[in-house]
Amino acid sequence: MSEKNEELLRSYEYGLPSYLQHDLDAYKEGLKNHSTLIDCLWGELYGSINMAEISDNIISHEHAEYLRHKFLWGDYYE
Repeated sequence: MSEKNEELLRSYEYGLPSYLQHDLDAYKEGLKNHSTLIDCLWGELYGSINMAEISDNIISHEHAEYLRHKFLWGDYYE
């Protein structure tokens, strides 16, 4: 992957709408602390990604897919 592409992908984790950033941070914290509510945090993050992409049209489909694959599906490898 080129350096430019890597920069673009890393930028997908910043400048998010506040509700999506909140849920992403909460999910990361839940993973780190082995939260018993991780399934709820997963659902909140999934819903926020969908809201930002589909309802609010704030992030692109590609952006949403990056976030889903990296944080929810666990099949994105840097």
